[in-house]
Amino acid sequence: MTDILTIDGLTKRYPGVTANDSVSLRIRRGAIHALLGENGAGKSTLVKAIFGLVKPDAGTMTFDGAPHAPADPQAARRAGVAMVFQHFSLFDALSVAENVSLGMEDPPALRDLAGRIRQVSEAYGLPLDPARRVGDLSAGERQRVEIVRCLLQEPKLLIMDEPTSVLTPQEVDRLFSTLRKLSAEGTSILYISHKLEEIRQLCEAATILRGGKVVAEADPRATSAARLAETMVGQALRPPKAAAHATGDVLLRVEGLSLPPASKFGTPLRDVALELRAGEVLGIGGVAGNGQDELLGALSGERRSAPGTITLEGADVSRLGPTERRRAGLLAAPEERLGHAAAPAMSLTENAALTGTVREDLAARGFVRWGAARAFAERVISAFDVRTPGPGAAARSLSGGNLQKFVIGREVLQRPRVLVVDQPTWGVDAAAAAAIRQALLDLAAGGAGVIVVSQDLDEVMEIADRFAALNEGRLSAPVPAADLTLERIGLMLGGAHGMQAA
Repeated sequence: MTDILTIDGLTKRYPGVTANDSVSLRIRRGAIHALLGENGAGKSTLVKAIFGLVKPDAGTMTFDGAPHAPADPQAARRAGVAMVFQHFSLFDALSVAENVSLGMEDPPALRDLAGRIRQVSEAYGLPLDPARRVGDLSAGERQRVEIVRCLLQEPKLLIMDEPTSVLTPQEVDRLFSTLRKLSAEGTSILYISHKLEEIRQLCEAATILRGGKVVAEADPRATSAARLAETMVGQALRPPKAAAHATGDVLLRVEGLSLPPASKFGTPLRDVALELRAGEVLGIGGVAGNGQDELLGALSGERRSAPGTITLEGADVSRLGPTERRRAGLLAAPEERLGHAAAPAMSLTENAALTGTVREDLAARGFVRWGAARAFAERVISAFDVRTPGPGAAARSLSGGNLQKFVIGREVLQRPRVLVVDQPTWGVDAAAAAAIRQALLDLAAGGAGVIVVSQDLDEVMEIADRFAALNEGRLSAPVPAADLTLERIGLMLGGAHGMQAA
């Protein structure tokens, strides 16, 4: 079988770091090829070079038998390369057909395009209604839009970055069937994911990066997930382990919590109720767009609720804002790292002060104590192995996984009574994910209550004591996590809340 893409000696340097160091790889025509590596290993830089978003400093690429050096994504698309990004680039107020049209250089009339969307989406098991407004679609349906938009280009190589992070297990199965069909028809797929069991199930070859260099080529089907993870990080991994402890009194109680959506295309919360005990990890699963942002906003104090709906250790905090709730011991870390959890242009020291001022005593007489703020940032960097030049580095200069470690560490080190985290290990490599999960387990073992909102079902199964499903703004009654299977969780996420008592 011939190669569709050949990369020889590709190098890309940025000030102070070599993102890709003489990288070479080959992707066979029709193969599903995994690109693996921990956060900051150079995966994003490499695929951006293939897609024309980054110009390499050295090295050559050959695509479909011709030299490949795209000046921009349009040139890459013309050559036959398509990419589904980790973050969707869709306009909520526009229809499916209108969004697809915007991604095409020479789109046909919307009526003709709608017919092509129906034809392609049905052929690949990704049914879409071209007339539906994107703001009304689930996260899984939005991903279908992105994939179908790529398939309409009839690509020779499809790059997919963390494609299953917003999908239920049933939707993952459907996506894998689509990718296998594409592969059988001769389309090559470059697949990036931190979910190693998915890689083993789907991919026939893998290139592993570490520190910007290729450190191994592997057949995932014949290599254990543990071995793949160890090759990625260069050392053996220890799975998170919960210390034996008993749960205590109720720390957080939510009763009858109903809120309108935070935005026009958000999801209203509908009579949400839960209890969280000291020493407990409560996992809340839900496909993106089912009320996670609204729930975190209500618990963090970014959105106020009716009196009596949220109590912390018996005190009503429903009308308190984030600062007052932090002072009382209720802390939160939102899903969106840049722009919500951290200010991109601010340094890590400044970001540490943003949430740590009250509990870490980082201000005096209305002025920030910058020495104390810097020391706090340094503690977070050290305790959570944040790879950064130092506390003066801007948040946006960190890789996604390292920024996530900083965000979670910043909250954990403030010793919360209750910590609410949304997608704590989203887009994070295996070693960083294990470290974050262990920190959450240790926090609970010390007597805090932890709520983990996550779309990673393996994560929920690994660390949660109890599990509840969030669907269309409704929260199911929590059930012991030990009693659950992935299939049962998937049904609960889809709204079959009657399953919880089965």
